[in-house]
Amino acid sequence: MRFGKTLSDSIYPPWKDKYLQYDKIKKLLREDETSPQGRGGESGWTEQDEENFVHELTVTQLEKVHQHQVTTFNALRDRAAACEAKLPNQEAEDAGKSEDDLKDIAKETLKELDSISKELNELRKFSRVNYTGFLKAAKKHDRRRGLKYRVRPILQVRLAQTPFNQEDYSPLLFRLSAMYSWARQKLGEEDADTTDPATDARSKDTYKAYKYWVHVDNLLEVKTYILRRLPVLVYNPQSMKIVDSAQKDPTLTSIYFDNDKFDLYQGKVDKGTAGDSVRLRWTGQLGDKPEIVLEKKTVGEESESRDIRLTIKEKYVESFLKGEYKLEKQIQKLEDRLGSDAEEVKTFKANVEEIQSFIKDKGLEPVLRASYTRTAFQIPGDDRIRVSLDTDLAFIREDAFDSDRPCRDPEDWHRSDIDKEQLEYPFTSIKKGEISRFQHAVLEIKVKESKFTRNNTWLQDLMNSHLVKEEKKFSKFVHGVALLFEDYVNSFPFWLSDLETDIRRDPVTAFKEEQVREAKQAEDEMAVGSFLGTSKFSSSMKGKAGSPAKALERRISGNFSQSVQSPARPKPADQLQSTAEEPDSDDDGLQSGNQVDTQESGRGLRSYLPAFSNSRYARRRRQGTAWEDAPLPPGVKDPGNWIKDQGTLKVEAKVWLANQRTFVKWQHISVLLATLSLGLYNAAGVDNNIARILSLVYTAFAVFAGIWGWGIYLWRSKLITERSGKDFDNAIGPFVVSVGLACALILNFAFKYNAAIADHGHTGNSTVLGSMGRLTPTDIAQDMFVPEL
Repeated sequence: MRFGKTLSDSIYPPWKDKYLQYDKIKKLLREDETSPQGRGGESGWTEQDEENFVHELTVTQLEKVHQHQVTTFNALRDRAAACEAKLPNQEAEDAGKSEDDLKDIAKETLKELDSISKELNELRKFSRVNYTGFLKAAKKHDRRRGLKYRVRPILQVRLAQTPFNQEDYSPLLFRLSAMYSWARQKLGEEDADTTDPATDARSKDTYKAYKYWVHVDNLLEVKTYILRRLPVLVYNPQSMKIVDSAQKDPTLTSIYFDNDKFDLYQGKVDKGTAGDSVRLRWTGQLGDKPEIVLEKKTVGEESESRDIRLTIKEKYVESFLKGEYKLEKQIQKLEDRLGSDAEEVKTFKANVEEIQSFIKDKGLEPVLRASYTRTAFQIPGDDRIRVSLDTDLAFIREDAFDSDRPCRDPEDWHRSDIDKEQLEYPFTSIKKGEISRFQHAVLEIKVKESKFTRNNTWLQDLMNSHLVKEEKKFSKFVHGVALLFEDYVNSFPFWLSDLETDIRRDPVTAFKEEQVREAKQAEDEMAVGSFLGTSKFSSSMKGKAGSPAKALERRISGNFSQSVQSPARPKPADQLQSTAEEPDSDDDGLQSGNQVDTQESGRGLRSYLPAFSNSRYARRRRQGTAWEDAPLPPGVKDPGNWIKDQGTLKVEAKVWLANQRTFVKWQHISVLLATLSLGLYNAAGVDNNIARILSLVYTAFAVFAGIWGWGIYLWRSKLITERSGKDFDNAIGPFVVSVGLACALILNFAFKYNAAIADHGHTGNSTVLGSMGRLTPTDIAQDMFVPEL
């Protein structure tokens, strides 16, 4: 039996004795008997056999599984509580906990939280696989013995009494999320964005969205995987003044508009993600008077989107859709506050007119309701990575196309039977043909295009794992219309066929498939490169990565990156991309200004010259000029004013103090050199011209150090106030002072040595050395600079 194999593969070794003994159940059922024995006679199946089977299934095995689930969950909850007890509060941190102590606590906490999360995932899998096993066993029993004995009703009663599969993990997940967030902050892995939150720059943000389906079996594992990196955003209803961490995830409702010809649906199916859409959206129950947002979204062919959002009260929605009400009250408030000629007022009026005209011209009306529960993951104040997970997704017809049996009152804008009675998922009172429940969860990942979010290993691991199935163009609106209005439309999205398949994958199989896919991609890149160049390209690639077959072999074995990538060589994919963008400039098959040449030449004398900084920051900035000056791809526009440069200037105090501290150091060197040069000049005497000249040289260096320090201080202050991305390093000043002083000291020693030779030349080298040995400390202090230091 295939489920037996599934059960054996799902066993978590430490709990192997706690699972349902499926083989024992099959033996008690006598499944191996050739005769069905279940069609009335039951000559071989006695009352004692039935009692033994029922007792083993509904008592012995069920109690064992339930007891383990309860015990383990309580233990995990206690371990989480113990972790919370170990975390210092704010008063303890301020009282004397050092930064190293806090980091040690954070590391231990992360290790324990990872262990708890792992066991929580295994516990969820344990509950689900055993629940399936009980249902499978009951179904098999009723099929063989169903005419006389039925065990399914008994099992349902016992499952209600021992609900091991209905444990709510959300409270524990919120606690784990809070502790993960604290530990990451202490370790410096989570740092909120310093952008002014009052600045609304959404129109200039560029996000790349990824959509996936998540099977219900993998739902908890995906949640725990994400919350290790991103905290859960806690929903706070408008009626609550205090945030409640135990608050449930919010239920979102969207009502989509279209006409009886489904023009908007057809446009989105034909153009992929491009097209227009109109919807009403709110959070929670409509009876709680939530904020209702009317949104019109237009997506262009090049993924350019434009959103118009208007906030409307429930009582004005119907009159607004009919064009009888144009939000005069909101417009009047804006005019009173900003003036009738304000640009914001004009824009608001234009948006109202555009939405009403679009609804009227297209003949739009509510046709589809989508209800779902959303769990959002995001670092507060940092919107570079936003993740949402929608569960309990249900699509409900909201149309009035059939005048005899309309789903919605034609004189109302929504179904009153749902909102007045405050129905919730699974909407059991809705007729079968009017509702479609989506069997998976929908995961959406939005990543802001910036240098801080281009390399997220954990995101890549999640998106390439067996836990999710990618559906790039999935749309709730399109999916709901395709399922509930199949008689009205003639085109369907491609992902509908995936609903008939099991999206779960074995982790090992998924990993192998990913390895093969990456190997195929590398092979394709090799092939594309061979088409772009001549034999010179082939010989160049052979010198770096070997033949494509060898590269493919290394890629599959997992050693591709280590064998190809080295500190002085670019990756083949990077070289292929640059080769495709720019023709070769010489006969070596490499481009001028190639990364290899730059790095190799940087190892020579140039790396020691002060013409440019050789710090990691400076090298990264110099390497970045290539892509900064590169032409933008189609559909991407230069924002002109960067988001980081918007809003009021906020510079941390440590930045100013660091600049001032550097200036003070320069002045300290200047004063020290000036003091030493003045002492040398006064002690030299009238006849010691060498010492007096060198003292003037040291004075010149002192003046240079003072002027240089002041100039660099002003220059760096200007870069800070302008939010410049230029390199702050400048090695010319230290280089001049260091080399100049070294030369002066060498000359000082040389002149003194020559003077000693001239005074005692008749005595030979030994006499010279002896004379030098007889120099008094006063003479050395007058003529030598090094001992004075």
